[in-house]
Amino acid sequence: MKLPRVSYSDIIKVLSKVGFAYAPKRGKGSHIAMYKVDEDGRRRLVIIPRKKNIPKGTLLSILKQAGLSKEEFLELLK
Repeated sequence: MKLPRVSYSDIIKVLSKVGFAYAPKRGKGSHIAMYKVDEDGRRRLVIIPRKKNIPKGTLLSILKQAGLSKEEFLELLK
């Protein structure tokens, strides 16, 4: 399944839908940090660059950090 070009704001919307919140003390300058505490108590921290077009490799890395599959991401993006 092919991933579309997305901006950082698209990623923030999707992560917010699955329970991520801003981590204001972690994100600096050209990056935004978001975190979520899983059911097992594990903290997930995701760093998102403020770019109009996020490179595919960076997007895949963000999805891995967030614990989302490509399919889940695409469904939440709609």
